[in-house]
Amino acid sequence: MPRTATVTHVVGDADTAAALGSGDLAVLATPRLLAWLEEATCAALDLDEHRTSVGTRVEVEHVAASPVGATVTATADVTYEDGRLLRFRVAAHDAHGTIVAHGEVRRVVVDRERFLSRLPTP
Repeated sequence: MPRTATVTHVVGDADTAAALGSGDLAVLATPRLLAWLEEATCAALDLDEHRTSVGTRVEVEHVAASPVGATVTATADVTYEDGRLLRFRVAAHDAHGTIVAHGEVRRVVVDRERFLSRLPTP
């Protein structure tokens, strides 16, 4: 299983706080940044088709703003594993090397069908 993964995105208009409703500025929204960090955690796992992982806890500090057009790279490293529980150190930086965010994301590996079968029907 890979222990680290990196994803890179360019901030677009749809990624801004104004577009996502998490503020009114045209800068990278924290919810989108979090999605990119979680994307990196998922990419760090090599699970068979019957298993997936679900996020259970997020502790992230978004410490620098990124304008539209900025390139942001999110990285996730597995730092702890206990059975199905995984903890990832996550960080994001821009093309200039500025740290945009850092923290920890926890995920739990689950059986895909079993997990979905427990959902209530709408």
